[in-house]
Amino acid sequence: MGHKKNKNAKSNDEAEVHEESESERKKVKKISTDAYEKELFRLQVELVKLQEWVKHKGLKVVVVFEGRDAAGKGGVIKRIAQYLNPRICRIAALPAPTERETSQWYFQRYAPHLPSAGEIVLFDRSWYNRAGVERVMGFCTEEEYREFLRSCPEFERMLVRSGIILIKYWFSVSDEEQEKRFQSRLSEPLKRWKLSPMDLESRSRWLEYSKAKDQMFAHTDIKQAPWYVVNSDIKKHARLNCIHHLLTQIPYEDLTPEPIKLPKRKEGIGYVRPPMTDQTFVPEIYP
Repeated sequence: MGHKKNKNAKSNDEAEVHEESESERKKVKKISTDAYEKELFRLQVELVKLQEWVKHKGLKVVVVFEGRDAAGKGGVIKRIAQYLNPRICRIAALPAPTERETSQWYFQRYAPHLPSAGEIVLFDRSWYNRAGVERVMGFCTEEEYREFLRSCPEFERMLVRSGIILIKYWFSVSDEEQEKRFQSRLSEPLKRWKLSPMDLESRSRWLEYSKAKDQMFAHTDIKQAPWYVVNSDIKKHARLNCIHHLLTQIPYEDLTPEPIKLPKRKEGIGYVRPPMTDQTFVPEIYP
């Protein structure tokens, strides 16, 4: 009996340590707003340098962002692209496939969005829809799902062999934090559009999504294009960590041009401006 009592005591100790570690994890000190904004700006300056290097060297970059609903993918993508040239850095966020697209080779609708030389494409969700929402919600057959798991690694190896730099991020969010963000979207008018019927349905299928993600990783976490997991329970931390990591994945040099001195504008000799009354102005409602 004494031996059994010790075993129980040990189990209780282990449970207590586990609870303490969980508690510590939830009490992670958040970065201050000032420190966050300062570091974010520094990283965004580096992103501009990276952009110029990609353009100069003719690189082709694809960054895939995946994760559960409300995991923070859109916020990171927004901060990455905020100061970049939209002709160089494009965001690909494809809608649901049309009837015609559903009859195509699965990867066909994504191929036109791949980059040419000197371009970066940020996929806000990607071909991995088949391994996630389509699998869980029953939008694809079992045969189509199995074929995706077989062909996806080969498709990505082809992209890499063609010279594309492929970087894949999975944003991991806890059940509690996702629920908090869903509730926030319900109460904030500017975020209400982010909560779709599909998001609501996903709330009741947490376990199914977890299993689908595990299967996806098991088949597609390949050496040529590994998955990088971003802990996104704290949005500001996730944004900084992801951008910092992205900058380490592509060696680049600073091609910032020398300071430019603007020449004086020439006077418009002989130019007569048309009467202001000939133009239609926006009403000045605000002083």
